[in-house]
Amino acid sequence: MANILIVDDAAFMRMMIKDILSKNGFTVVGEAENGLKAVEKYKELNPDLVIMDITMPEMDGIQAVKQIKSINSGAKIIMCSAMGQQAMVIESIQAGARDFIVKPFQAERVIEAVRKVVG
Repeated sequence: MANILIVDDAAFMRMMIKDILSKNGFTVVGEAENGLKAVEKYKELNPDLVIMDITMPEMDGIQAVKQIKSINSGAKIIMCSAMGQQAMVIESIQAGARDFIVKPFQAERVIEAVRKVVG
């Protein structure tokens, strides 16, 4: 099963995603609370997948996607966005994200996106 890095500035959001993934047999290898930490953790852990929030302090998800893709062009990233962030979702897909999930999370949708991206 895939090793996953979760990136969100809200600890409870990371916990929710981790819970959904763990219950479905995925391994969460790390967590980060902003884009800068996400890039560091990506280098350190080399996960199969990153689930990345868009809006975060220090470095947003779109910048982090660009940096991770420059480290590994094959990196698999799924974005998380709140409702009404369509423009940012489009920008993140253009930056290299493979899919996106909308908050509040529905467990089935999270798992469907993860399975689709990691194969």
